Amino acid sequence: MENSKPHVVIVSSPGVGHLVCDLELGNRLVADHNFQVTFFVVLEYQATAGESQLIQSAKTQKLLDIIELPPVDLSGQVEPNTPIFTRLTAVMREIRPTLRYAISALKPSPSALVVDVFGTPALDVAEEFHMLKYVFVTSAWPLALMLYAPILDKEVEGEYVDQKEPIRLPGCMPVRPEDLVDPMMDRTKLEYNFFLQVGSEMRKSDGVLVNTWEDLDASTLKAMREEESYGSAPVYAVGPLIRAVGPPASRSHLLDWLDEQPVESVLYISFGSLGVLSAQQITELAWGLKLSQQRFMWVLRPPSKRDASADRGDNALDYLPDGFLEQTHSLGLVVTQWAPQSEILGHRSTGGFLSHCGWNSSLESILSGVPMIAWPLYAEQKMNATKLAEEVGVAVRPKVAPTRGVVGREEIEMMVRKVMEDLEGKAMRARIKELKISGEKALTEGGSSFNAVSQLAKQCVMNSQR
Repeated sequence: MENSKPHVVIVSSPGVGHLVCDLELGNRLVADHNFQVTFFVVLEYQATAGESQLIQSAKTQKLLDIIELPPVDLSGQVEPNTPIFTRLTAVMREIRPTLRYAISALKPSPSALVVDVFGTPALDVAEEFHMLKYVFVTSAWPLALMLYAPILDKEVEGEYVDQKEPIRLPGCMPVRPEDLVDPMMDRTKLEYNFFLQVGSEMRKSDGVLVNTWEDLDASTLKAMREEESYGSAPVYAVGPLIRAVGPPASRSHLLDWLDEQPVESVLYISFGSLGVLSAQQITELAWGLKLSQQRFMWVLRPPSKRDASADRGDNALDYLPDGFLEQTHSLGLVVTQWAPQSEILGHRSTGGFLSHCGWNSSLESILSGVPMIAWPLYAEQKMNATKLAEEVGVAVRPKVAPTRGVVGREEIEMMVRKVMEDLEGKAMRARIKELKISGEKALTEGGSSFNAVSQLAKQCVMNSQR
């Protein structure tokens, strides 16, 4: 056997969220399964501060061979406000000639290509080099929807959002029309066509890797593997893969503040790098926190520019109600800079997480044993929130989705108290701590996710020997 170490290429589309789990997948392949990994970073413009930090940190670890491809210029093709699905799949289409050239120079010849959900246009390149082709996605239930979407497209008449009944997915929890992912909200738009195309391309891949584990998504994984209507691509649960908490360059003052708080007493509030609230919702959240009388740490950003009716400039603190900071200074902190989320969630004083339910953040919360208040804003977050609240039982969520109306201060107070001090919160905390243990076990040798990646390694080795 010339080279028993499988050589895999991972291509990560633009955005911190994809980079985090794509890099962690690469690290696991190398450290736990003896892969050689070449990691291509695709940038839309120049790297953001978050992207640069992640890339630099990965280069320091020296596990992966990291190559930054030149940024793609889409100025003549898409508008600045083009939806993310359309924009990023266009980036990954445009990068193909560069990627083709870069792969042709690699030695030994790679046996597999892994792309994330926006990278399916690049799967064509894998076929040219006789590589196995895999897609790495975040969460399982949205994956089931995506794989089934080409069939729904033929079966359902009219707009999905106008359906009176939940959208049925064979063997899975049905999806309420209002919880559907953004590209399915309007079937006349280009973004919907791209979404369907990605679902079809995934069905033709050699396998789909999902950032989950068997215990967390047992019924959904079983359905995708057994029901013919999801296609025949094997589904591998390889998670939970989250950003590893390494030694910080300098310790954040936020952690010093947390050191002084009682165990599990602080609610951490963050909506991810892209999540913003309206000015009115910031006011209601502020008063809800004050009414709850619970400790908090709130990462606050100004509203989006679309909220022009309440424009008070770029300083996020100007959107807080008058007197709020003075009246709550003994309870909490409002942070307008970057916050080290993994370290905050892992701190013994953090007892709850008010989150947008991006899957990376949800996994970080589970692996820290911290129950959630689910506050979904865009993409597949509404499905994640429903799953965490109704199926897994580790989150509460407002009666009206935050995307459809303003959540009032009384309801916010009630949810905060429920998670932080009520019996329901204690039950959620016990459940999430069980999941934390099961997630950690899945990744260790002999665990379900470890074994799934071992299967992949065997396939890649066999392909390199052909």
